[in-house]
Amino acid sequence: MSDNPQKYQLLTITGPTASGKTALAVKLAERLDTHIISADSRQVYRGMDIGTGKDLSEYQINNKIIPYHLIDICEAGEKYNLYEFQHDFFETYEEIIQTGKTPILCGGTGLYIEAVLKGYRLLRVPENPQLRAALANKTLEELKQQLVSLVSLHNNSDTDSVKRAIRAIEIAEFTKYKPADYKEFDPINSLIVVVDIERELRRQKITERLKKRLDEGMIAEVEKLLGNGIQPDDLIYYGLEYKFLTLYVTGQIAYNEMFTQLETAIHQFAKRQMTWFRGMDRRGFKLHWVDAAESDDNKIDFILNLWK
Repeated sequence: MSDNPQKYQLLTITGPTASGKTALAVKLAERLDTHIISADSRQVYRGMDIGTGKDLSEYQINNKIIPYHLIDICEAGEKYNLYEFQHDFFETYEEIIQTGKTPILCGGTGLYIEAVLKGYRLLRVPENPQLRAALANKTLEELKQQLVSLVSLHNNSDTDSVKRAIRAIEIAEFTKYKPADYKEFDPINSLIVVVDIERELRRQKITERLKKRLDEGMIAEVEKLLGNGIQPDDLIYYGLEYKFLTLYVTGQIAYNEMFTQLETAIHQFAKRQMTWFRGMDRRGFKLHWVDAAESDDNKIDFILNLWK
């Protein structure tokens, strides 16, 4: 994608979990007098606060609250998806642009970020439980052969995992009988900044933050969600904190087991995030990396120089 500073339409701040990207985005938003649009796939849910790391107090700086969007927009227990995010993002983006401000997109869900920056053409296709059950025991090669019988494959991204291949078949089967429901979105030329945090420091911060969130009542948060009628499987669906805390609260694993498995899962998640961001280079994005260990003032000066 082009990286012409004269045509920047968005500032994107991303990075792995515990890298400090939200605090950085808030300071930039204050300097630029603008809004933040969240790119976090779980912070959309109301009542899922500690586990998703909303830290809404971070949006208050120098007695000013930075406007934020796409946080707390649907109920816990629902299954918000990429298609909905793309539509919600562009609606919000256009509203902010109309005020004369250029928003900041901030979050760690790489796929969400790519979908809006490249203007992915996404279809609204519901899950098909019967089809998924029928495909559940097939090998990746068998799924690929079935998919080829339905559509022409222009790349291998739909067949790089069983989960993606099943979803691709689901979409192909759906669109055989119903017209595609999609909207065209133009790509956005964004200045993209990735906060890079050294591996050992990242691991240390993840562990410290996990302990802090447990002390702040993350277990009570999960208990409340379950008490409000959300089914355990629906919380487990959200992964990470909600998966392992639900298993603990429902008596399926012990506390120490929960902590150890969750800590490992978050470390693995952060590693996958970094792999995704590095892959964005190969997919045509121009990334600008900043060291998380640098002072915020230095990071902000670096970013504003690129921005201007």
